[in-house]
Formats: sequence, C-alpha cells, structure tokens
Amino acid sequence: MRPLRLGLVLPTIGLPMNQGFSNWSRIRWAASEAEDIVFDTVWVPDELLWKFPPDMSPMGTWECVAMASAVAEATDSVRVGTWVLSALHRNPGLSVKVAETIDEISGGRFLFGFGAGHAGTQGEAFGFPDDHTVGRYEEALDIVVGLLRAGEATHHGRYHSAVEQNNTPRGPQGDGMTLLLAGHGPRTVGLAVKHADIWSGYATTSSLPDAFVDLVQLVDRTCDERGRDPASLGKSIGVFLEPGDDGISEAVGLGVPIIGTPAETAETIHQFARMGVTMIEFVLVPFNERTMEYMADLVDVLDA
Repeated sequence: MRPLRLGLVLPTIGLPMNQGFSNWSRIRWAASEAEDIVFDTVWVPDELLWKFPPDMSPMGTWECVAMASAVAEATDSVRVGTWVLSALHRNPGLSVKVAETIDEISGGRFLFGFGAGHAGTQGEAFGFPDDHTVGRYEEALDIVVGLLRAGEATHHGRYHSAVEQNNTPRGPQGDGMTLLLAGHGPRTVGLAVKHADIWSGYATTSSLPDAFVDLVQLVDRTCDERGRDPASLGKSIGVFLEPGDDGISEAVGLGVPIIGTPAETAETIHQFARMGVTMIEFVLVPFNERTMEYMADLVDVLDA
C-alpha cells in the first residue's frame, strides 16, 4: 500500500541532461505513461527562462498553461497540476480563470498550484517585476482565494486590484478546487497555512528526507500557532530522483538526488511519510524511457 500520493513533473524544460526539449509527442507520452503507472498527479512547471550556475546556458521552457491544458485533454484519469503558477508573472484573477478552464477541460481533475514565483533574471528577461515578491503574492492570494471560494473578489492594493470580479463559469469542482500553495519561509508558509489545502516545498540543496525536517516542522509549528490542525493541511515535497549513479543532478546544480534501487527508494518514500509528508513530486534525472521504467518498478514495490 502506498504511504503517500505520487506525482510526476513532466519534462517541459530544456534541461541539459534531457538532451534539449521534449516535444509535445514526448510530453504526451510521459503523461500517458504516468497515467498507466497510476500516478496520482502529473505536474507542469511554470518557468520562463531557467538559469543554472554561471557556466551553463539559460534553459528555456514550454509555456505552462497551454501545456497543462493539452495534457488535461490528452489524459483520462490522472490529476493535472500547475507546479506552480507564478504570482510575479500572472494576473491573479486571470489565473483563476485559467484554473477553472483547465478544470473544465479535465473533467474536474485539475489541481491549482500557485506560488510567489522567482524574482530576478527570469522575470527581468520578460519585463516582469522582481521586487516585493511576497507582498505581491499576498495581495494576489486575496483575489485568488476570494474568487475560488466565494466566487467573487474586490481588492484595491499596492500591486493588484480587482473590481467586483465574478468567477463564472465554474469548472466541475466548483468552490472545492484543491489549492496548493508553495512556501519555504515563515511568511509564505503562513500564507499556505491560512489558505491552502496543500502546502508545497521543493529540494534546493538535497532531495533526501533529512533536508526537509526543519521545513516540515516550520509548517506544523505555524499550524499550531494559527490554530489549524496540522493533519488538515496536505504536505507536498518536490524532489529529484536519479536512478543511475552518474552524478548528473549535482553537476548541474540540482543538489543531492534520491538514488538507489526501487526498493531503496521505496524506503526513502516511507521516511517522508513518517515525517508527515502526504505527496511526493518526482523530477526524473534524466527523463527517458529507462527512468520511466524505473518508476513503474518503484510503484510495483510500493503497491506490493
């Protein structure tokens, strides 16, 4: 029996270990394979221009909303999520319109991931702001949550405004759409505790469970401080999984990955579950047929 839910991050970014871009045919194949393996969710990253360490060239990416819509139409049962829509790069009211539309296309399988976004060179290249990241995010959430839960929002802030916005039409989930909010610091974790169904974090230096102990404790402590039952908030962790021993992840600046046999990785997943994590989102390094076969073997071990 699986100790937590499993997600696959689709290969929409032109990472060097994936030998350039995956075209739509390959991304559709990945989503179909994930559905056949019975993953819970496939995730589409919302990136614009991902920059690695200085000795590597910037990596481009397919656009998140268009790709998530296509994946939603091309699949039947797996949930489709945004990982995660950026409040720096996207209007909050329009982001909710996007969420409702993809929910309609998917027949109620959409998982709305939203976050503060990356400041700095990525947004700068496209002319987006790079200041007051959390302040912009907090204001955006006032609009997003109002539209999702109450169907309407009015907000007059420093960074965002909404004038009697009305959220119609609604997708199949209505006001019950799952909202996943990313957060690594006290302010963003606090916003997740206040508004989210699921909190999300991701690996920055290491994908091993020990690297997330302090962060998960921060989430639980914030729940206690704000009067929320920690068990009522899902906890999602994004990690890098490198089945081989080529050292690719560390070489390209992704930190220490999860490595080992399917049985060893299954034990690592159980360690996350014992910490209170409820979802794992896997970025495969590299992404290819062999690593997808590894994931199928891993699922067999977990389901045995």
